Amino acid sequence: MPQNFQQTISPIDGSVYAERALASSGEIDATLGRAVEAQRKWRRAPMDVRAGICRRMTAYMVEHSEEIGEELTWQMGRPIAYSPMEIRRGFAERAGYMADIAAAALADIEVEPKENFRRFIRREPLGVVLALSPWNYPYLTTVNAIVPALLAGNSVVLKMAPQTALVAERWAQAFAAADLPAGVFQFLHMNHDQAADVIRDPRIAFVAFTGSVAGGHAVQQAASGRFLAAGLELGGKDPAYVRADAPLAAAIDNLVDGACFNSGQSCCAVERIYVHEAVYEPFVEGFVELTRRYRLGNPLDRETTLGPMVSTQAADKVRHHIQDAVTRGAEALIDAKEFDADRPGTPYLAPQVLVNVDHSMLVMREETFGPVAGLMKVKDDAEAIRLMNDSAYGLTASIWTQDADAALAIGDEVETGTCFLNRCDYLDPALAWTGVKDSGRGCTLSRLGFDSFVRPKSFHFRLRLA
Repeated sequence: MPQNFQQTISPIDGSVYAERALASSGEIDATLGRAVEAQRKWRRAPMDVRAGICRRMTAYMVEHSEEIGEELTWQMGRPIAYSPMEIRRGFAERAGYMADIAAAALADIEVEPKENFRRFIRREPLGVVLALSPWNYPYLTTVNAIVPALLAGNSVVLKMAPQTALVAERWAQAFAAADLPAGVFQFLHMNHDQAADVIRDPRIAFVAFTGSVAGGHAVQQAASGRFLAAGLELGGKDPAYVRADAPLAAAIDNLVDGACFNSGQSCCAVERIYVHEAVYEPFVEGFVELTRRYRLGNPLDRETTLGPMVSTQAADKVRHHIQDAVTRGAEALIDAKEFDADRPGTPYLAPQVLVNVDHSMLVMREETFGPVAGLMKVKDDAEAIRLMNDSAYGLTASIWTQDADAALAIGDEVETGTCFLNRCDYLDPALAWTGVKDSGRGCTLSRLGFDSFVRPKSFHFRLRLA
């Protein structure tokens, strides 16, 4: 393939689903120039105009969610029974919430009255925002940055992962249908070197990156020569703790889904589970039984509940983690032969449940990003907290108990961006989405999510000279 093209190889059958030319240096320069000019006018648009356009864009996406969902299934392999829900549920919920709260969240901050003075702080847009977004939840990750950035008065340039390149084009179609002024939203198909050059361009005011830890380091390195802020939403190795008083059936149901949905390809997927010894045996039994009900196969079949992973390379990494654990003494409780579609050397991979695991194993230490869960017995809350914190990551953690006070006490000790009680693998748009340690820095969603896309400007007016 020529170096000036990128391809989307479908995990369904290995075919080339899409091929796009990479932007030339002239096209990149022109795109950034249009973004700067368009933002100067867009920042003056009233908030009701900005919010109205974002709502119309969302309505367009929802209206076309079936065709977008099928397109997404071809690009990254999620079962078609679920793909449209990314638009209809999470995308629509987040975009709508941010549009609803934008006026209040971005309003001027009045300070204490002072005679003969008017003093306030205004939130000014930064300028041009570069959004670098991944393939695994391409609409949910992009909406977290694009919508609040635009609502705050910025223009946006989007670069999608090549695996889901068509997502960028769908955004452009939706904004065109919503009558967004030309140049306020644009996209570029670029390789990594081109993206690094754009990060270094002085016309970029902020970088919103979602992806791997290695990718986050690359963004920081590219930005290191400038005083440029970057929001980094990175990986996870998210734990769950099932206490002795947990609602066991509900915990099993939710945690199996949290580990296997989207073939485990989520930064906040549940990857390691610590279970109190009093309920360990029934939990393991129920967890395995429910995992065995998944149907692995062609994601275009509406009966399929577990599709292929995004690539053979991704599946092979998961296979390596499983083999490493077994070699070190873990026991794999599911025979891959139970899943007819499991085929080594392809992206089709059966789910797996591992017991007798410990933190010397890759599957309990590194991000696996696949439909695998390691289950580990613990004797009390203190041991669970210690093990949950024994990680380079800190995105989310879930606690399963009927004692909310105990959950709060545990949550205060766990090093994480989000602490769940009796749920997992969900982003509430009213709450800050953030991580600690190698899970990144910065914040999206909630009222705080606007702060990354604005700078404070103080107005200090003496009304009358003495």
